[in-house]
Amino acid sequence: MKNDDPAIAYLLKSHDPSIRYFALTDLLEKSSHSTVVKKTKAAIPYGPRVKVLLTGYKSGFKFHPYKKWSGAHWRLVSLVDLGLPNKDPSVRIACEKVLNWLTSDDHRNGIQKINGLTRRCGSQEGNALSTCTYFGLAGDHRVKYLADSLIEWQWPDGGWNCDRDPKARHSSFYETIAPLLGLYKYYRATGDKTYFDAAEKAGEFFLRHKLFRSEKTGKVINKEWLKLHYPLYWHYDILHGLKILMLLDTLKDKRCHEALDIIESKRRSDGTWHVEGYYWCPPGRQGANSEVVNWGRGGPNEWITLAALRVLKAAGRW
Repeated sequence: MKNDDPAIAYLLKSHDPSIRYFALTDLLEKSSHSTVVKKTKAAIPYGPRVKVLLTGYKSGFKFHPYKKWSGAHWRLVSLVDLGLPNKDPSVRIACEKVLNWLTSDDHRNGIQKINGLTRRCGSQEGNALSTCTYFGLAGDHRVKYLADSLIEWQWPDGGWNCDRDPKARHSSFYETIAPLLGLYKYYRATGDKTYFDAAEKAGEFFLRHKLFRSEKTGKVINKEWLKLHYPLYWHYDILHGLKILMLLDTLKDKRCHEALDIIESKRRSDGTWHVEGYYWCPPGRQGANSEVVNWGRGGPNEWITLAALRVLKAAGRW
């Protein structure tokens, strides 16, 4: 990719240093030792979104970590996406809160096994595994506990599901994408291939569905998955699926081709991609989905443009 690409120019003009940093490193492949990369990375903790997200840690997070969308669970996910340096001490209180919640007796006692399958919202443990590993806690016994639990709960088709219907035997896209990411990151941190194998099995689940189609009928499972969103939280769309599968180096698999074609087709004449759906409300709005930061609503979207360019580059389509 070149600096004169209109999408690159758009990203490099961002007010958010996180966007500029990933454009420089992931897209333009600038060296981590270059002056511009080091300067941009150093600015990330002071970026407009990071500063707002970190304010919650100073208050001690007096509410449940899973509160939408201001709880510690969700803020950690956002801070990882923003590339906050993984040694930032201000996030440890949030990691502790999440780990204590997910490993507590109260939480674990509510997990049920029905007809031989553990019915569990794997996105919760998956997100926690991913974020706590990123923030340097892979050696914590509670983090390993989450990773081992996900492997124990993995369904035969490669995913996870919290559906307590005894007849349910098919994994959920929503509950599988986060565990895939968490297990992959834990593998990278520990070098234990057991976790990679589990992540790869989950990746095959998405590939068998071509990321959005029924295995049985070939029909689109959910038309909303073909739209572009950010943030996804516990939701799913094809761009998010491609972004995670990119880590497994499977984007050149022919089963990804149709999803990649759709992403390419959504590029606008100015080189950017637009947001097409939302799972959050702007700051200040009342309701369960109210956010503390503005991720961009309407028109070109930096995060979606960045993700689209990342996957197309990895797929050899750039």
